[in-house]
Amino acid sequence: MNFYIVIPAHNEEAFISLTLQSLISQTVLPKKIVIVNDNSTDKTAEIVLAFAKENPFITLVNKTSSAIHLPGSKVIQAFHKGFETLDNEYDIIVKLDADLIMPNNYFERIQSIFEKDSKVGMAGGFAYIEKNGDWILENLTDKDHIRGAFKAYRKECFAQIGNLKPAMGWDTVDELLCKFYGWKVVTDASLIVKHLKPTGANYNKTARYKQGEAFYTLGYGFLITAIASAKLAMMKKKPLLFLDYIQGFMKAKSAKTPLLVTPEQAKFIRNYRLKKMKEKLF
Repeated sequence: MNFYIVIPAHNEEAFISLTLQSLISQTVLPKKIVIVNDNSTDKTAEIVLAFAKENPFITLVNKTSSAIHLPGSKVIQAFHKGFETLDNEYDIIVKLDADLIMPNNYFERIQSIFEKDSKVGMAGGFAYIEKNGDWILENLTDKDHIRGAFKAYRKECFAQIGNLKPAMGWDTVDELLCKFYGWKVVTDASLIVKHLKPTGANYNKTARYKQGEAFYTLGYGFLITAIASAKLAMMKKKPLLFLDYIQGFMKAKSAKTPLLVTPEQAKFIRNYRLKKMKEKLF
């Protein structure tokens, strides 16, 4: 299988060499790796070019955008910039963050998952963060969800879901649309990915309302948003975030913010979410 990888990067000089080293050490090497240098002011580009000199399947693309790091839009716009430079000869397209250390069998295992079942549309491992010298599960999401930091999509699934949405919630809507179209999402707990920078570390203060807006644009409705907001706030151990999320939802509703999905897809998503919530309760 041909793996094509796109890595958005903004001021990642502290981590990107570790990420690239883990990629060129894979037992199944990617065919192409594109790093999108998004307005970096550090040595990110120099580091990438040094790797590219020794590994011709690595390329650098430069992009200029706002320095403000809001979740979703900036990183996916950078992903789109990199994806546009690729040809169509891939089997699996992968979006990676620039602050990861992948186990050296990562793509070997991902390839095996895709080869064993033609209905698998997405696959991925699990994110671990360092805490007090130990690597522990970054427990922000359910275990059947693939983190936005490392997403691998089968070509046909990626085309059907319509690429990635440049908005917060992109890494939830992709999986929901995957299920809407009948594809499977598979996680492999044996694949431990070291996430070197905590999720959201660079987000500014206005980002806290974006989660509620994302719930609205996913078509959740108020009830599911309230439950999801309470759960996420507790998982982050910041109960007051619940109020920010609800405020973000109401602002998006008042502004009639466009949804990321069609009415039919929104109905499927609400039913799917309610079903999952009932399964956990009962």
